[in-house]
Amino acid sequence: MSLELVLEHLYLVAISCVAVIAVGIPLGIFTYYHARVGKIVLTIVDLIQTVPVLAVMGLLMTVFGANSVTVIIAMILYLLLPVVRNTNTGLNHVNPLLKETADAMGMSGRQKLMKVEFPLAFPFILTGIRITVVNAVGVAVFGTFVGGGGLGSILYRGIRIQNLNLILEGTLALIVISMCFDYLLGFFEKKIRRLL
Repeated sequence: MSLELVLEHLYLVAISCVAVIAVGIPLGIFTYYHARVGKIVLTIVDLIQTVPVLAVMGLLMTVFGANSVTVIIAMILYLLLPVVRNTNTGLNHVNPLLKETADAMGMSGRQKLMKVEFPLAFPFILTGIRITVVNAVGVAVFGTFVGGGGLGSILYRGIRIQNLNLILEGTLALIVISMCFDYLLGFFEKKIRRLL
């Protein structure tokens, strides 16, 4: 197994997760403040998750071609749900008394969000990010079918030539990467919860 394939895989995971966080958190905040439209947005995000990721990649490949861009866009669409949903849930779980206190202190909507609601909702948001990152490691495997590279190519080659060693090598690498991300984000999440 080459280091290049591992780095390719981590690149796909990193770019897609950064984009999901950049889009998902504001979208989650939007669904919280605009409940009616928010329900529609959450339903759409839910529906995207029900479509097999390989089908999404195949559809996008007809527009963007067989490359890593197709994989990253498909991953962003597929991985949005945990961040959007958890941002919305976290904001809804903030104690109403604290919101009323912020209003009584004369805070603007933006100040209330940044100083009260968002910090208290952050553990929920971090859980969503953790789920997204761990899922991204697995979802990126399918990128090999549309020219995205990564560790999926080892698994695909192993299956194609019926080489158990290659399959185990690729699987073990994916497990280790997933466990490392899960442990690190879980550790960070516990620290944040203790601070709050």
